[in-house]
Amino acid sequence: KVMAGLAVNVDHIATIRQARGISYPDPAAAAVLVELAGADGVVAHLRGDRRHINDDDVRNIKKIVRTRFILEMAATDEMAEMALEVTPDLVTLVPETREEVTTEGGLNLSAAMESTTRMVDRLQSNGIPVSIFIDPDPGQIRLVRDTGAAIIEIHTGAFCEAATLKEKTAQFEKIREAVGVAYDLGLGINAGHGICYNTIKWFAGMREIDEFSIGHSIVSRAAMIGMDRAVRDMLALIKGL
Repeated sequence: KVMAGLAVNVDHIATIRQARGISYPDPAAAAVLVELAGADGVVAHLRGDRRHINDDDVRNIKKIVRTRFILEMAATDEMAEMALEVTPDLVTLVPETREEVTTEGGLNLSAAMESTTRMVDRLQSNGIPVSIFIDPDPGQIRLVRDTGAAIIEIHTGAFCEAATLKEKTAQFEKIREAVGVAYDLGLGINAGHGICYNTIKWFAGMREIDEFSIGHSIVSRAAMIGMDRAVRDMLALIKGL
């Protein structure tokens, strides 16, 4: 199988802009640099409170991207309208609460099965494929298939943020098991949240993963050494897995 792809999340370019409430840096400009550096896709999360990415960003990124544009969003009518307007190449449905600093976990399908299934149907019947952001929990992953979605993004946050090697290893085993379950179900498998230049190395040999979605660590490195080099460094690590 070919190596996994890299989709770069440009939300935190918008975070830097919002710190001053001005018009730069522009996430769409970052999207161009990300693609020129060889990334396979660009990700942006449009939140209900528009705390970083805004509606114009989504429209501009969609216009500019030549690889794939992945829109992360909550399963709300407001977000569905935006998705149907800009037609991203993939929508990833994520849970969202106002208090969180960043997305804190996967969608709980046991609690949101009906609304999620409705949203998957609404988007996919309009030609927009849907992925569901899900914790590495076999029970939740089995529910994904029942929503009609064909792709999952495994939430890697608990693994990436684990403080000790023992905890990290235990969390990674959950990811490994989840990947196996999803693969057996025939689901497309992406992975993301908190992955950095160190934690990516743990995924060596996991050929079932189609794409990694990485944002904060790449944008942080880009602030120091430039976006082109930051993306190429991550791509080199993924190529070596």
